[in-house]
Amino acid sequence: MSGVYLGFDFGLRRIGLAAGQDVTRSASPLESVPARDGEPDWARIDAAVREWAPRALVVGVPLHMDGKEQPLTRRARDFVGALAARYGLPVHEADERLSSYEAEGMIAAARAEGRRRRTRKGDVDRMAASLILERWLALQADDDD
Repeated sequence: MSGVYLGFDFGLRRIGLAAGQDVTRSASPLESVPARDGEPDWARIDAAVREWAPRALVVGVPLHMDGKEQPLTRRARDFVGALAARYGLPVHEADERLSSYEAEGMIAAARAEGRRRRTRKGDVDRMAASLILERWLALQADDDD
């Protein structure tokens, strides 16, 4: 059974949001949801969940490069719990190491090639959410093989 998924790049000031689907294992950046000390604008997330009707949600959980937890890890996991309680959907954690760094590189490359003029607040968050979701979808496909 295939379906749509929403991916999140959790942050204390912004939460990147992306949508993807498991048939092509691809994802697209949607928006950057404002947050205040990690508390998101729930109305915007509610609207995305209604619009996309996802099968499940995927949240990037930040870890140090050695895999150990960092201060933001607990906050991201609290967000995972809040999503599960609010929507009653499965919520999966995904390793988000280097996703923002990779997103910044992709945006810079697009600017250098003339495909992008400027970077706005939230662009990196949206792109990171897309990368997190695509990696998670790819891992699920690998598990099915």
